[in-house]
Amino acid sequence: MSRICAIGGPPTAHALDGPSAWQAAVIETVRIDQWLWSVRMTRTRADAAALCRSGHVTVNDRTAKPSTPVKVGDRVVARVHQRERILDVVGVISKRVGAGLAADHYVDHSPPPPEREAVVFARDRGTGRPTKRDRRQLDKLRGRPRR
Repeated sequence: MSRICAIGGPPTAHALDGPSAWQAAVIETVRIDQWLWSVRMTRTRADAAALCRSGHVTVNDRTAKPSTPVKVGDRVVARVHQRERILDVVGVISKRVGAGLAADHYVDHSPPPPEREAVVFARDRGTGRPTKRDRRQLDKLRGRPRR
């Protein structure tokens, strides 16, 4: 039985040898916005692109546009959620995967997040509406600005 190419012509050497080109293709580079989204640094790809456009992402000490290519061995520094993230690219992926698999594609050199101070605010159950003082303490606890 002879094999015929997808376009209907005679079989060619690459059509007879092993897997097709799309199966054997290995991704070498990917866009930085796509990579940040796929390793779960941002919730959406649009958020990753916005980070790049605002200048919060650098690849190898150069400010990155959303279309900047990323390859294995690159160092990505991104400011995400008021925290500096320093990542070395170990693997290139273009689709979002589970958190466990995503963590296998980078090495995190970020400093640990600052410890949150433990603020305890306790009200007795059934005491009614909070007073002005209680409301101020709740707002301070939640990090809201004063009105």
